[in-house]
Amino acid sequence: MSKLKTSFFCQNCGTSYSKWQGQCHACKSWNTIVEEIVQKEDKKTWSTSASKAVSKPVIIKEIDAAEEHRLDTFDQELNRVLGGGLVPGCLTLLGGEPGIGKSTLLLQIALKLPYKILYVSGEESEKQIKLRADRISYKNDNCFILTENKTQNIFKHIEDLQPEILIIDSIQTLQTDYIESSAGSVSQIRECTSELIKFAKETNTPVFLIGHITKDGSIAGPKILEHMVDTVLQFEGDRNHVYRILRAHKNRFGSTAEIGIYEMLSNGLREVSNPSEILLSASDEDLSGTAIATTIEGIRPLLVEIQALVSTAVYGTPQRSTTGYPAKRLNMILAVLEKRAGFKLGAKDVFLNITGGIQIEDPAIDLAVVAAILSSNEDLALPKKICFAGEVGLTGEIRPVSKIEQRISEAEKLGFEKIYVSKHIKLSKNNFGIKIIQVGKIEDLASELLR
Repeated sequence: MSKLKTSFFCQNCGTSYSKWQGQCHACKSWNTIVEEIVQKEDKKTWSTSASKAVSKPVIIKEIDAAEEHRLDTFDQELNRVLGGGLVPGCLTLLGGEPGIGKSTLLLQIALKLPYKILYVSGEESEKQIKLRADRISYKNDNCFILTENKTQNIFKHIEDLQPEILIIDSIQTLQTDYIESSAGSVSQIRECTSELIKFAKETNTPVFLIGHITKDGSIAGPKILEHMVDTVLQFEGDRNHVYRILRAHKNRFGSTAEIGIYEMLSNGLREVSNPSEILLSASDEDLSGTAIATTIEGIRPLLVEIQALVSTAVYGTPQRSTTGYPAKRLNMILAVLEKRAGFKLGAKDVFLNITGGIQIEDPAIDLAVVAAILSSNEDLALPKKICFAGEVGLTGEIRPVSKIEQRISEAEKLGFEKIYVSKHIKLSKNNFGIKIIQVGKIEDLASELLR
C-alpha cells in the first residue's frame, strides 16, 4: 500500500489546497474547505479484457459525421429532452429535490426498456425498490437490482452480467477503495464518476447517475461533476403539485431548449403529451383576474393560465407576490401601467400566480399578465375564448415575440376565438381560423378589454 496523502478540498467547487484556509479563492465561498485523506494505489479502476486502442490524429474531413445511433427509451418526453434517445457510451446526470420522483422516473424507464439493465441502489434496499416497482404497471424480466455502494464490487457484477444500460442511484452514495475519504466528499464523487466515465466510453454502455442537490438548487458535490458528464438533466416541480418538468441544462448530443412534462400519479409518472389542456382551468364560471397566455418552452407551444389578485393594501406597504413569474418583471409592469395607462396601483396589493406550479420566464406572457391585473383591478371577467401573446416595453408599447405563428396555431387548435398580439408582427400566412387583434400600446389593450 502506498503512502497516505492528506489534501484539502473545497466542498463547493472541488478546488484542492495544500493547507487549510478560510475562503476558497476559486468560488469565494467561506468555510467550505475540509481535509480529506487521499490514498493512491497503482490499480485499475475499470478492468476490461480488450486493450484500449491508442488514439491517433485524424484529418477533420476524414471524420465520419454520420448521426449517432440512439437507443429508444420508450418515453417520448425523455426522448425529446435527450435529443432523440440514448447515445451509446453517454453519461447522463439527473438531479432534483428529494422526493420529486428521480428514482421513480429511472425505475419506470428501466421497467419499460427491452434491454438488459442493471439498477444499482446505494440508498434503498431491494424490498423498497420492489415495492416501488409493484406500484408501476410495467414488468421487465431483464431488469436486475443491485444494492451496493463500492464501485469495485459493482464492476465485478457488471463483468458477469454485461448490462446494456447502467443506472446508479445515487452518485453521492458510491465509494471507491482508492480514496479513503467518506462517501459524498469531493474526491469520492470525482473518482467514482471518473471510473464510470471510463467504463461507459470503453464499453459504449449508457450510464444514468442520480445526483442530490443543495439548498440553492445546484447539484451537490464539486462543479466539475457537471463538466465531466455528457448530459445534465434537472427534474423540477413542486411536491404539492402533480406536475413535473424535465429540463436539460447541458446536452452534448442535442438541444438544451426542450422540456418534458410528467404527471405524478399513484402508479408512477405519466407522460403529458398535450400540457396546454392540463395547465388551463376547467372552471365554467366567469371569474375576474384570469387570462390565458401563449408561451414557448423549447420548440413546444404551451397555453398557461395567469391569475392575478389586486386589492386595497391593508398595511402601510403594498405587497407584491408572484408564483412562477419573475417578481422584478411584475414590478416593472405595474410601474408601466401606472405611468403609461393611468391605473393607480401603487397603493394596492398585487398577487400573481401561474397555475400548475411551473416557472415561466418568457416575456411573451407580459400581455396576459397586464390583462389579468386589469381584470382583477376592475373586477371584470374576461371572455373565456381569448388569449394573449406580447411583450410589454417600458414605454408601454406592445413588442412582437418570436415564433408567433406557432403560438397562434396552438391557440386555434385548442378552440380559442381571439388572440391579442403586437401590431408590429409580420405573418407569412393570413388564413388562421382565429381572429387576430393587433394592439400597439397597453392603453389600446385596456380600452379593448374594459369597454
